[in-house]
Amino acid sequence: MSEPATDSSDEGLTARPADRPWMMRTYSGHSTAKASNQLYRTNLAKGQTGLSIAFDLPTQTGYDPDHPLARGEVGKVGVPVVHKGHMATLLDGIPVDQMNTSMTINAPAAWLLGLYVVNAIDQGVPTEALRGTTQNDIVKEYLSRGTFIFPPKASLRLTVDMFAYCSQNAPLWNPMNVCSYHLQEAGATPVQEIAFSLATAIDVLDAVRESGQVPPAEFSSVVASVSFFVNAGIRFVEETCKMRAFTQMWDRLTAERYGITDPKARRFRYGVQVNSLGLTEAQPENNVQRIVLEALGVTLSRDARARSLQLPAWNEALGLPRPWDQQWSLRIQQVLAFETDLLEYDDIFAGSHVIEAKTAELMEAADAELVEIQALGGAFEAIEELKGRLVRSHAERLRRIERGEQTIVGVNAFTEAAESPLAGDGSIQQVDPGVHAEMVADVQQWRSSRDQSAVGAALESLEAAAQTGSNIMEPTIALANAGGTTGEWAGLLRDIFGEYRAPTGVAAAAGAGGGSDALAAIAKRLQDLEFGPPRILVAKPGLDGHSNGAEQIAVAARDAGMEVVYEGIRMTPEQIAAVARDEDVDAVGISILSGSHLELVPHTIALLREAGIEAPVVVGGIIPEADRQALLAGGVAAVFTPKDFEIGEIIGTVADLAVAHRDSLKS
Repeated sequence: MSEPATDSSDEGLTARPADRPWMMRTYSGHSTAKASNQLYRTNLAKGQTGLSIAFDLPTQTGYDPDHPLARGEVGKVGVPVVHKGHMATLLDGIPVDQMNTSMTINAPAAWLLGLYVVNAIDQGVPTEALRGTTQNDIVKEYLSRGTFIFPPKASLRLTVDMFAYCSQNAPLWNPMNVCSYHLQEAGATPVQEIAFSLATAIDVLDAVRESGQVPPAEFSSVVASVSFFVNAGIRFVEETCKMRAFTQMWDRLTAERYGITDPKARRFRYGVQVNSLGLTEAQPENNVQRIVLEALGVTLSRDARARSLQLPAWNEALGLPRPWDQQWSLRIQQVLAFETDLLEYDDIFAGSHVIEAKTAELMEAADAELVEIQALGGAFEAIEELKGRLVRSHAERLRRIERGEQTIVGVNAFTEAAESPLAGDGSIQQVDPGVHAEMVADVQQWRSSRDQSAVGAALESLEAAAQTGSNIMEPTIALANAGGTTGEWAGLLRDIFGEYRAPTGVAAAAGAGGGSDALAAIAKRLQDLEFGPPRILVAKPGLDGHSNGAEQIAVAARDAGMEVVYEGIRMTPEQIAAVARDEDVDAVGISILSGSHLELVPHTIALLREAGIEAPVVVGGIIPEADRQALLAGGVAAVFTPKDFEIGEIIGTVADLAVAHRDSLKS
């Protein structure tokens, strides 16, 4: 990994050992623990050097597969892990004492860490040997990703408990990965990414320090255990400067606010997934070069280089990538690390006036934004304000794309192209629809075969800890060991802590980006309608929390003069039908990005019709062409996918459908 570098092009340069490459991961998991284990072992054999586990939405939101809200979602965007048997199967043949594992899990992070610990103990591995990360950044879930469960105060308490447990029992484990990745996906500017993330880290570290669970002498190790997970967009020069700004600001913050004197403990340690927001359904082959360029933004600067990197697959805007697609992304990393001379030099930007000036500009602006957030009480107190800023930033980005001010090759420029040989049938992974039934049977059999008295006693201990404020981790581990399930752990804590409904941020984005001529024209057309403007319900059924698209449709529909009903994520089909009836809507828009559209949309339409709602239904999401045709045949009036970037056209279609529906009621 560190053979001496040679430079045949310039004998005057001194050779030095090449740096060790970053950790190479592939974010993956689907269907079942057994299928995902096979995928992990295959990827490791191909040269992947760390695991990055993607969990399905029921696991991420604390539901067992047989819960009504899990309908259509099991195994779709990741692997279902319900009990310790699943964790054992998932990691079968993978030595956890030699593996660095990243788990993208947030609200139930304590539970998944508990399952991971139990599995390690069963393998004879001490917890002190475990290396890895639980993402566990609940603020960004409130703001952008949507897999939250509990209110902010309770969520912060769970995070603090994990820090305290790990500091004493798993010192090599990162309890939290402060995550700006999804903030950029939701429209954050580089300045907002930096400021929002640092504000979250400050809130958590302050809370750990104030909890009294960690002795002051050991607090430096707590600071050192904080890692970050960032996004790298296509503007890779600016992204390089962003990472240099992040690095310098974190070093300064940990020294000044927390008095950390050890430079290693102040080091900004981060992993990366490059930008999935910029991947396009149109001309998807262009995504390959986008991924390569985005990877440069977090690898070129040695002083701010990523510790781990995972690249998306070229076809993620189309659906779930296949193993071959993931291999392609891994090979991009390997070529960059092992074929180029990237790792043979000190920081190539040292002394660059351009890079230093841009870095300083970002730091100054991020400092100002951070001061504003602190004045609002910190990130956990300012959720509604921060959400509004993100939705507005995203709306401004979309308006720039619509006006052609921001070029997206193949989307709003250079759209003429030969047919891609990469796309078409078979270009994405399909999850077996029988997985849901298989997992329901699995969890029901598991519950019936375990020691119920042991599970009951463990649940009582967990309840006592939650009620009294004791550290949650030991009773969580005990429940995992006794055979408890994801739904039982989360369900008990739901009863104690309650559930959270996050703000939508829609109101803050009205008229963002100077508005839109197309939306203004629609508003003028609708303003004189008999009985007032059309009323549209924007709905997100199921557990899909990626609400960016739904929020932007709601913003645009309001800017177009329509009345909008939008109540946020995680509505059941029954709730959608009831709201549509009670609000007497003229159209229903359904947004699903998790792949559950074939299950949830027909069910929702059936309930709407049973309730006497004949309003047209439109659907948006990552929907393959074959599924699109099935939805249209099943009564959907229009289907929109990522290639439909002109929101004015989308809203115009919805308005036409709504007006036509009204006219039909008159006749």
